[in-house]
Amino acid sequence: MFGKLKNLFSSSGIAVAAPVSGTVVPLSEVPDPTFAQGILGPGAAVQPSEGRIVAPANGTVDMMFDTGHAVSMTTAEGAELLIHVGIDTVNLKGEHYTAKCKSGDTVRKGDTLIEFDLNAIKAAGYEVVTPIIVCNPDVFASVKTEGAGGIQAGDTLLTLEKK
Repeated sequence: MFGKLKNLFSSSGIAVAAPVSGTVVPLSEVPDPTFAQGILGPGAAVQPSEGRIVAPANGTVDMMFDTGHAVSMTTAEGAELLIHVGIDTVNLKGEHYTAKCKSGDTVRKGDTLIEFDLNAIKAAGYEVVTPIIVCNPDVFASVKTEGAGGIQAGDTLLTLEKK
């Protein structure tokens, strides 16, 4: 037991939680080359099983997109994250999305950031897979996906190792 506690406190890893419950999808399998090829940065994706995005860590909302389909934030540890609900969903012009925070808000892990109608978005013909991207990977030695298969919002999805 003490060994596990020691590892917990001596680790340089920063945990980034899943912002939504669902199934973990490797970024390379996201049906959008900008995400799949890591152009915006490394990360992972979740195929949502519910219509609620929560803060994956304590931090500050940098930008809540007007359409409510995406949010960027900086964690208290300095990770710049982008959470993008769905593929090409900007074309919905905000329909089926409700922002629950605004740019500049301080958030705590688990706070609701976005609510969305999962079934309506699918019915409109859009993929709802949700990439979680680390936009400043140069600050970290590595970005490792921890989750696989089913995951609950709040469970560790990514571990970032400090340089």
